[in-house]
Amino acid sequence: MTTSNNVLDLIDAFRRSKTMFAAVELGIFDGRRPADSKELPRLLDACVALGLLEKHGETYVNTPEADKFLRSDSPDTLSGYIRYSNNALYPMWGHLEDAVREGSHRWTQTFGWDGPIFSHFFRTEDAMREFQKGMHGFGQLSSPAVVAAFDLSRFRRLVDLGGGTGHLAEAARNRYPHLEAAVFDLPRVANLFPGTIAGDFFVDPLPAADLYSLGRILHDWSEEKITKLLAKIHAVLPEGGALLIAEKLLQPDYVSGHMQSLNMLIVTEGRERSASEYESLLLAAGFSKVDSRRTGAPVDAILAIK
Repeated sequence: MTTSNNVLDLIDAFRRSKTMFAAVELGIFDGRRPADSKELPRLLDACVALGLLEKHGETYVNTPEADKFLRSDSPDTLSGYIRYSNNALYPMWGHLEDAVREGSHRWTQTFGWDGPIFSHFFRTEDAMREFQKGMHGFGQLSSPAVVAAFDLSRFRRLVDLGGGTGHLAEAARNRYPHLEAAVFDLPRVANLFPGTIAGDFFVDPLPAADLYSLGRILHDWSEEKITKLLAKIHAVLPEGGALLIAEKLLQPDYVSGHMQSLNMLIVTEGRERSASEYESLLLAAGFSKVDSRRTGAPVDAILAIK
């Protein structure tokens, strides 16, 4: 691709994303058609061009990909995360320049909210459930590859810290039937998913395990908070126990990783890191051996042994 084509493609890229966001928000992939909009065919035809719909005469139907990932009742749907992207991330990304200048997230600038990140956006059970549904879709794509990245057969009990819907724990049980796997998450998340152990991994004692996991957790937080959390996990692990981490591993040409790192700047206290950066943090926390693997999935895998 030439430089000029690359620039032109990037100029147009946000329009494609927003077209998909709008179609999901309007329920297009669930079969809804706003009857009072004479401009609806423009959106539908754009979705055809994007490969999300097929047109047969005057009828529009989902492509197999849209049916799997964009229909809200699909078990693999990403619609929850798409709605979060449309309603939260899209407005905040409009302030990227200020995030870079000031080095802080954009919740207050965008929505006028003070206080902990996410707390206002997920202030209702429905909002939290929708977000968790979106994260579950990503987990379905990633967690099987994460638990397959290393041989975990020697471990007996896994506790997934901040594990949401339990997709990583489920993937681990499916691959290692002998493995007892549990999820530890905030009380408001635990209320949505029966069987989840309620607690805050920053302040509460951790349930006993010889394998802990952190899936897309460390990239949310500052170095100071990460350092304390890793030391806490190391302290409660038995000798030979381990921590499994699922995160994007930054490399110079890894576009998705760098986009996600900017997203963390805009939305959280954290950022994405390279394999060597994670290794340094884990060794400093007391772990004796750290290995990392690219998975080919949306997130990669790191295993740290005590």
